Amino acid sequence: MREQSEIDSVDLNEAPQHALMLTSSDDNLPALSNPALHRYLQEISQYELLSREETEELAVRFQETGDPDAAYRLVSSNLRLVVKVAMDFQKYWMQNFMDLIQEGNVGLVQATKKFDPYRGVKFSYYAAYWIRAYILKFIMDNWRLVKIGTTQAQRKLFFSLNKEKKLLESQGFKPEVKLLAERLNVKESEVIEMGQRMDNWDVSLEAPVRSDSEDEQKNFLPHEGPGIEEMVASQEMRERLAGILADLSTRLNEKEQVILTTRLLSDEPKTLQTIADEFNISRERVRQIESNLLKKLRKQFEKEMPDIQDFLSGDGVILAAGPTDQFS
Repeated sequence: MREQSEIDSVDLNEAPQHALMLTSSDDNLPALSNPALHRYLQEISQYELLSREETEELAVRFQETGDPDAAYRLVSSNLRLVVKVAMDFQKYWMQNFMDLIQEGNVGLVQATKKFDPYRGVKFSYYAAYWIRAYILKFIMDNWRLVKIGTTQAQRKLFFSLNKEKKLLESQGFKPEVKLLAERLNVKESEVIEMGQRMDNWDVSLEAPVRSDSEDEQKNFLPHEGPGIEEMVASQEMRERLAGILADLSTRLNEKEQVILTTRLLSDEPKTLQTIADEFNISRERVRQIESNLLKKLRKQFEKEMPDIQDFLSGDGVILAAGPTDQFS
């Protein structure tokens, strides 16, 4: 999750206009040419931004009384935050930008319902987590549907391309665009387009579709990095973990917070003895606090993320076993 300073660093008053300027000046981003979207961005620019004090007052009122007017003001005053967050995901969703905004708005409403104003967490920080989570889920749920294609020819190519690539490789041939096009009796441009949809090929859509130039051929090679689904899933997991940690940290005492931030989550963890000296307690007492803290964290993760075991078994997250002996 981003730090609060990053959320505050962009003037939310300028977010809608910035979205228009950015996408209209970058050929790699979807143009915001939809009149309905223009009207929407103009409309949300009219909603007044609230101070932190006003936000907290409305949040308290909504939690204690369920006042719908308080909820409406909280949501409407943060619609620009949704636009700003959605802009970060345009490269993952080259379709209608409004799709991302709509999903982000659902996340904003969910954040409003779940926000606890008594924990000292800034609402925009908390809301940004939910906005990103809903946008990420939308992209994950819909990416395959977008990539498969809509026409009969595209669907046929979708099911044939990978099969033909594997066949060529098994025969000792490199599955280049030109060869694939000849074998499948389709245009090279169709192979490139479907390859990009299926494998996130790093293709320059502005380059001529030819395979007789070495420079251009490089644009047609499959991307060697992680695919879009893997990247989005990984980011989603990090966002969820960060959100849970941020929420849980508000309920920890001072010693637990220090151990969490300077030992469990730090790139350069402090030793048990260093923390013991800071609080004038024994090294063993710090170890006990840390052990109990790890149990709290694991319990919270397992409650909010039932799939946490898959993640822990894959990367060996520090929370699975605790710090290594070298940091004791």
